[in-house]
Amino acid sequence: MAGAMITITLDHQLAAREMTLTELSRRTGISTVNLSLLKNNHAKAIRFTTLNAICDALNCAPGDIITRTSGI
Repeated sequence: MAGAMITITLDHQLAAREMTLTELSRRTGISTVNLSLLKNNHAKAIRFTTLNAICDALNCAPGDIITRTSGI
């Protein structure tokens, strides 16, 4: 499937919980810079430990913040 992309929808999860990136950083111990890279889809990779910490803090599953979209 040409053009398929993995995107991070962290901003949607934060908005749904009325949580700031700073608060997520405080809860996870992940720097706001790294969370911002993820939130803005500028990260090239994500560690499972990072993903797990985010999911714990947001009480969600990985599929709630990672999606695969098909391109044309």
